[in-house]
Amino acid sequence: MSNFVLVPGTWLGAWAWDAVVAELRAAGHGAYALTLSGLAERAAAGAWAGQQTHVQDIVGEVERLDLHDVVLVGHSYAGIPVGQAAELIEDHRLARVVFVDASVPVDGESFVAGWPEGRAMVEASIRAGGGYWPPPGAEEYAGQGLDDAAIARILADGTPHPGATLTEPAILARSLRELPAVYVKCLLDGEDPGRVVTDLLRSASWTLTTLNTGHWPMFSAPEALAKVLLEAGE
Repeated sequence: MSNFVLVPGTWLGAWAWDAVVAELRAAGHGAYALTLSGLAERAAAGAWAGQQTHVQDIVGEVERLDLHDVVLVGHSYAGIPVGQAAELIEDHRLARVVFVDASVPVDGESFVAGWPEGRAMVEASIRAGGGYWPPPGAEEYAGQGLDDAAIARILADGTPHPGATLTEPAILARSLRELPAVYVKCLLDGEDPGRVVTDLLRSASWTLTTLNTGHWPMFSAPEALAKVLLEAGE
C-alpha cells in the first residue's frame, strides 16, 4: 500500500483533491490532501507564510502521520516546495515524487523567476493585493477542459495566495536528478514542460507521462490522474 500526500497549487486547498483522494482510497491506498499555510482553512497563517513554511508544512505532515511508502504529489506551484521537501523527508519514508504540470525548484530561484514572461505581472499583483496573489477570474480557466461546475467551485473556494511563497528562493542541497520522479504534462496547457524539466527528464530517475487535459486535472480528469498516480506508486 502506498501513501499519497497531495499538495495543491496556488489559490487552492486540500479540497481540490477530493475526487482524486476518493479514487486512491477506493484502490486501497492511503491518501492525504494537504492545505498549505495561508490558504483555504489555513488562511489565517498567510501573514507570515513563506516558501520554507510550505516546505515544512509538507515535511511535517509526513512525519506527523508517520507515513512510509510515500508518493509525494505537487501540482503547479506546489512542485517547488514539494521538490524541496523531498530532500528533507527521510529516504526510508519516500517512494516517489510526482510533479503534476508543476514548477520544479531550482536552487536560489523563486517561482516567479521561472516564469519570466509573467514575473512583473505577478509581482505587481502581489503588491496590489497587500502581499497576496489574488485568484484570477473565470477567463483563466478557459480552454483547460473544465466544466462550468468545476470553474464555479474553483472561483468560489479559491483564496489569495501568500506572495512571499512565490518570490522567495528555493533551497536545495543537491540536484533533483537522482530523485525518483514522474512528471505529468497536461497537454491542453502546452506540450513543452520547460527547460529545467526537460533537463531533469534526461536522468534515468525521471519519467514523463502525459494527460490530454488541462492544467487542473484533479477537476477535469480525476480518474485519469488517479490512474497515473497509482502507476507511479507501484
